[in-house]
Amino acid sequence: MERPARPAAPPRPHRPTRQELLAAVDRTVDDVIAPDLHVLFCGINPGLYTAATGHHFARPGNRFWPALHEGGFTPRLFAPWEERELLPLGYGITNVVPRTTPVASELRPEEYLAGGERLAVKVRHYRPRWLAVLGIGAYRTAFGEAEAGLGAQARTIGHTCVWVLPNPSGLNAHYDRAALARLFAELREAAGEAP
Repeated sequence: MERPARPAAPPRPHRPTRQELLAAVDRTVDDVIAPDLHVLFCGINPGLYTAATGHHFARPGNRFWPALHEGGFTPRLFAPWEERELLPLGYGITNVVPRTTPVASELRPEEYLAGGERLAVKVRHYRPRWLAVLGIGAYRTAFGEAEAGLGAQARTIGHTCVWVLPNPSGLNAHYDRAALARLFAELREAAGEAP
């Protein structure tokens, strides 16, 4: 008996040129989202590489995809251009601030606050069980929680529980790949997701 062929992954996007990266400033990237997800992962904002390719966490060296796999969320290491394969697993991706910048430090505090308000509306609409914000500084600023730490938060948004993870950018030297995988696994266990 033949097994049905697995749908082909979207073609790998080309590597953006310097001009394409510079032209990506202020673009937005579509959410990977659906109602009633298990976990909605929320980045800070799209970087130039992500916006130029149109795929979340696309920059080489970003550790989101390895941490997601090594933390037990995905059965194999997904590539950024396979991001829509997260939806059948019950996971999605959005951002606190939709606007692309070369570095997150270019975002203004009022953009984080407005992003937190938009994110809360989105979460109430789509009703994920968990919202995982990837960046403690982004979470603190967007939600006015100056003392927040990593892990589960006291705050809920509607019936959605909130969890904070470190920013998986390769520029975040505070957490190596193994530490990120362990922290992602803690969320998976708290969310009751099988590895």
